[in-house]
Amino acid sequence: MAFLEVKNLKKSFGSTKVLHGIDFSMEQGEVVAVIGASGGGKTTFLRCLNFLEIADEGTIEIDGGFSFNAEKKYTESEIREMILRMGLVFQSFNLFPQYTAFDNVFIPMKLRTVERHKKDKSFDLAAALEENRERARYLLCEVGLKDKMQNYPWQLSGGQQQRVAIARALAQNPDVLCFDEPTSALDPELTGEVLRVIKELKDKGCTMIVVTHEMEFARKVADRAIFFADGVIEEEGVPEKLFEHPTSPKTAAFLGHVNGSLNG
Repeated sequence: MAFLEVKNLKKSFGSTKVLHGIDFSMEQGEVVAVIGASGGGKTTFLRCLNFLEIADEGTIEIDGGFSFNAEKKYTESEIREMILRMGLVFQSFNLFPQYTAFDNVFIPMKLRTVERHKKDKSFDLAAALEENRERARYLLCEVGLKDKMQNYPWQLSGGQQQRVAIARALAQNPDVLCFDEPTSALDPELTGEVLRVIKELKDKGCTMIVVTHEMEFARKVADRAIFFADGVIEEEGVPEKLFEHPTSPKTAAFLGHVNGSLNG
């Protein structure tokens, strides 16, 4: 069985159908690039995987154990637990402006640790919080921000802010780390910073889904690319084959438009 298995995922907003029955799977340590035009369903797919939106139909199974079934009703506590299984890095960083880079990573861990202590008074809160601090420091070093831990978001470049967001997502030890256009708000130089971090995460075996408009990155880093169009996965395959020899007319038209824009 695949590490992540999605079956017949459907999502509508009112009368607008956005996802029309997505079947998707990936292996542990795999990196999947998701491409496609705006409005094709890419972001909604990620948000359903991260339980920021609850799918209308379908199932999600992770590592042969955890599972979500749209036919069941879940409590807020259960949904929070689901969210922790999938990390999400937003295109707009979503950092807390009143907190330093360190606190942006540490505080979400602290809140979860305190919540655990409320449920189990025998849990060593002080030791756990010190572990949280050490992990926050370690992750910020891992994304190249050792000297920026006490800086506030307004004191950081866009690329640095996005790297803080990546560290924050990693702090919850997600089974799968998802990126929603992580470089769309960055200029080319800062884009390179973030893409290097994602490449380093791949080299460490991190399982990732990356919605991206960076075609060269998708070609070079992803193990597999999938093309979304009109709420379905129109085509998927190894990047070289999909980019060089697409079989779907929709995929070919999209790639032709992208290449034309780049060449123009």
